[in-house]
Amino acid sequence: MSKIHWQLDAVHSEITFRVRHLMVSNVSGKFSKFNSTVQTDDDQFTHASISFDIDAASLDTGMEQRDNHLRSEEFFSTQAFPKISFKSSALRSMGDGNFQLDGDLTIRNVTKPITFEVEFGGVAKDPYGNTKAGFEVSGKINRKVFGLTWNALTEAGGAVVGDEVKIVANVQYAMAQPQA
Repeated sequence: MSKIHWQLDAVHSEITFRVRHLMVSNVSGKFSKFNSTVQTDDDQFTHASISFDIDAASLDTGMEQRDNHLRSEEFFSTQAFPKISFKSSALRSMGDGNFQLDGDLTIRNVTKPITFEVEFGGVAKDPYGNTKAGFEVSGKINRKVFGLTWNALTEAGGAVVGDEVKIVANVQYAMAQPQA
């Protein structure tokens, strides 16, 4: 049986992140440039192979000064490490359209295993006859294990930036048309 190839529909997809600031509130951001491919045996995605690449410099928190700091050597060091990547190793059904996605996440050339929660939205045809599939992927990472260690202390001794980063990706894929 030949594999089914799926290409990311970037227009209908987003990747967001959230981290604690001053331990009293959250700061959110997004990445605007990313790409992903999926290969499956069928349209149920039970045996999917997934890869994801994010342009680290495309981060946007809505504040240019903070974004430039995040792109600097103190955080993502986007000049030296322009890409964040993920490659799946397993996708396990948890029932009712929910999955656990295991794989390797690479940030700043540091690769660590991670597990994401996945909610399968289903498969549908768009008005143009294209087959689409949608997912919400969520998880948490400790930024320090990826070399994102910068921090400062407040006057009261608390951290400025939390260690835990929450990630949510709402992604839609289009089934690639077979090559003639």
